[in-house]
Amino acid sequence: MGSASSFSKFCLTLLLLVVVLGSTNAQLSTNFYSKSCPKLLSTVKSTVTSAINKEARMGASLLRLFFHDCFVNGCDGSVLLDDTSSFTGEKNAIPNRNSARGFDVVDNIKSAVENVCPGVVSCADILAITARDSVEILGGPKWAVKLGRRDARSASQSAANNGIPAPTSNLNQLTSRFNALGLSTRDLVALSGAHTIGQARCTSFRARIYNESNIDASFAQTRQRNCPRTTGSGDNNLAPLDIQTPTSFDNNYFKNLVSRRGLLHSDQQLFNGGSTDSIVRGYGNSPSSFNSDFVSAMIKMGDISPLTGSRGEIRKNCRRVN
Repeated sequence: MGSASSFSKFCLTLLLLVVVLGSTNAQLSTNFYSKSCPKLLSTVKSTVTSAINKEARMGASLLRLFFHDCFVNGCDGSVLLDDTSSFTGEKNAIPNRNSARGFDVVDNIKSAVENVCPGVVSCADILAITARDSVEILGGPKWAVKLGRRDARSASQSAANNGIPAPTSNLNQLTSRFNALGLSTRDLVALSGAHTIGQARCTSFRARIYNESNIDASFAQTRQRNCPRTTGSGDNNLAPLDIQTPTSFDNNYFKNLVSRRGLLHSDQQLFNGGSTDSIVRGYGNSPSSFNSDFVSAMIKMGDISPLTGSRGEIRKNCRRVN
């Protein structure tokens, strides 16, 4: 009797182990929705295209949302959750407040996707597809996006404050943060190349254009015209991260760094006599090398701590848990 009872306990333990492992180790795959939502990719692409046609900068904003999602407890859609009276999300964390944008576009994409396959596709996966589409639409490389993430039921403002690298970061800080997430120094440089598109606020580059010496003088003067020295004056005035082609996804960002025309302190840190100089030069000389490394790094970043299997949920509305 005792041995039969022990055996049944053993079987139950084994079954639980299989269930737990199955729910945590379910793999992301590029064809995850091929049967459950065959129109997914075309639906997302058309909505992203119309948003970028209205405002080219939106492509950079959508790409950035994916970065800011993955860098905080993994790619789980937590960045999209609104604050409520009983819940503080990530939207008002320092790296996101008055800065993260594109949430309305994500809402539009989600409702378009819900129209073709209700309750099937996560907001986390929508961010991953949207990031890829934004890069491609603005002239960058295309890749097959791994899918199957589920949405977090929580978010963390403190993790967002601590986890997203600040524009004041030095190379050691950048490298260690990326390494902690399983991303190499090469991944860091490639992913920083996303700053070939988009804009930054005066408050995030003021100290660089007035106080730093490793900056091209005429570039600093150009930026100073629209970013006054005094804190509180013109804080939200925008400047392009890539002064040459701010709405084209290309390798000019790296050429700018070599010319000491990186807008953010953290950008110029990648080319400042340190270990990453040679990678920056390589990407500046070879668009194809940058593109292929960027794609690899995006896929790696998309693999950071996804919720799969039975963990998390498929949100009906990206702004709130079900």
